Amino acid sequence: MPAPGPNAALRLPPKCIRCQSNRVAWTSPRVDFCYQCLPGGPLAAPPCDRCGSRTDYFSQGLCTRCHPRSPEHIGSCKGCLAWGVYPRHNWTCWSCRWWQSHYPKGTCAYCGRVSHVSDRQACRLCLENARLGQEPGRAPDVAAANKDSQQLFLANMAFKRRATPLPDYVTWDGRWSKKNKNQLPYQPGTGFDNDVFEQLTLFDMDPDPEVLRQRLLVEDSELTRYCAAIVTDHARRFGWSVRQRNAVIQSLRLLQILRPTPTAKVRASDVVALRRYDGTITSTLDVLAEADLLIEDVPTRVERYFNTKFIASGALPDTMREHLQLWLQIMLGGSRHAPRQLPREPETVELHIQGLAPVVQPWVEIGRQSFAEISTGDVMAAIAALPAGTSQRHFAENGLKSLFKILKGRRLVFTNPMKGIDLTRVATNLPLPLDPAVIRAELDSPNPAVALAVALVAFHGLTGKQVRELQLTDIVDGRLHLGGRDIPLAAPVRSRLSAWLDHRNRTWPATANPYLLINRRTAPRLVPSGPSFPWKESRIRPRALREDRILHEIHATGGDVRRIYDLFGLSVEGATRYLKTVEHPDLRNEDQPGTRP
Repeated sequence: MPAPGPNAALRLPPKCIRCQSNRVAWTSPRVDFCYQCLPGGPLAAPPCDRCGSRTDYFSQGLCTRCHPRSPEHIGSCKGCLAWGVYPRHNWTCWSCRWWQSHYPKGTCAYCGRVSHVSDRQACRLCLENARLGQEPGRAPDVAAANKDSQQLFLANMAFKRRATPLPDYVTWDGRWSKKNKNQLPYQPGTGFDNDVFEQLTLFDMDPDPEVLRQRLLVEDSELTRYCAAIVTDHARRFGWSVRQRNAVIQSLRLLQILRPTPTAKVRASDVVALRRYDGTITSTLDVLAEADLLIEDVPTRVERYFNTKFIASGALPDTMREHLQLWLQIMLGGSRHAPRQLPREPETVELHIQGLAPVVQPWVEIGRQSFAEISTGDVMAAIAALPAGTSQRHFAENGLKSLFKILKGRRLVFTNPMKGIDLTRVATNLPLPLDPAVIRAELDSPNPAVALAVALVAFHGLTGKQVRELQLTDIVDGRLHLGGRDIPLAAPVRSRLSAWLDHRNRTWPATANPYLLINRRTAPRLVPSGPSFPWKESRIRPRALREDRILHEIHATGGDVRRIYDLFGLSVEGATRYLKTVEHPDLRNEDQPGTRP
């Protein structure tokens, strides 16, 4: 083969037209095949013209280490000149990638290079050289450290810096409250007005991404200084990573740039809107709520569903709308005044709304202006109009019962029209067993959270909510303490519990979340996981798995209702539902006690 041309090695060689995997052997002269696919081959590749290596041939007579367009070609970082970066990362080390996203581009005042400079007008290379000789408790002397020469270093090496004192406005010991104003989490003179006039927008227009990025690098607002101490304290108490802490600070900067009124409190809807700019939503909301700067204006899922069913149409009379809004408020938040009531689960409230919607709408169409005008006959007629044999009647009756109970307790209606009406019973089906092979496959899932959750339900019959709300302190010496019960964990559960705890400690070593099952979203907080975790990664649902466990137990005991009543906490009606399967011809299985895990 002829010698390579002067500029041939500077181009990225195309892929072989046959295997579409390796690069072509030569670009000048043109060869469309690699050495493995050459006609008459495969042929042995020649040694590298530069280093003489006989392995890892790339193209144009050069190996992967020597070819300047090879993904394995090593070079210097464009930011700090450190050796050991690759072209696939734009010739930038990890530290400089973070540096470029937080500081603007300019001219370094100490070395004269055009690079991204910090607030001291120093590039990262000059600042790292100053930190090498930094004395404890003193700021780095950038000018003296870079006066004569600079020490280069290898890229992506971990530098353990000495502990330096933080600025006064990010050191905060203790909790701030309205009663304890001597410990302010911000600099004196910084404040936010509750009654400030907000600048309204004439029309919405997305900002220029490049202008937004440049302003984000130099943003140093009162909001970020106000919340700096709380962000630091959150990171320490909840085990935030450095990346998450920086992401929250970045979101606060972005929020301050986009807000039309910088001195006003922050609306939750404005924080949620940061999602389009890759902002951190939940952690930013936590910080603003603790700083007493958050205005909650984002409706929950139930409130959005309520507005869709009743408010969006605008046809609901004012009195009915006020009564329904009062009912929704008490159902979600409870009531401390007589008659007292505990908050209901959002899923229950959503089912009540689903049942009320088809009943209230006909009353509005016939001219009813208030629920005080509704009689027992109106209720019976509305229920009779619903399809028979479906769950709609059941949902409607429960919703009306809840609504009129609250309105009667607040003396907003004269009588309760639901009094004396028998509720429609919901038709139940017979529970069916699951395939044991599917259960065994999920018990051996590579996801340790899935394996543990399935084991807890399959061996001990826990509900999905109980698994979700289990805390680390509920398991002591291989025994689970749940609702006054002391449950010795089965050996397969203990092995999967150990595997999950090892995974949890490796993945989130500094988390303060007390719950047993956590994920990426709940690890930096103190809340349980959602109902879909970890079951979204599994082929079975906790309810079906629990039913399979109860079904196997009642068949194994020959229909002992008292045993499953005590073991699983079922009601008499619920236990009877499983008792009906004992003599069912399709569910009778003599070998079933030995087929479960």
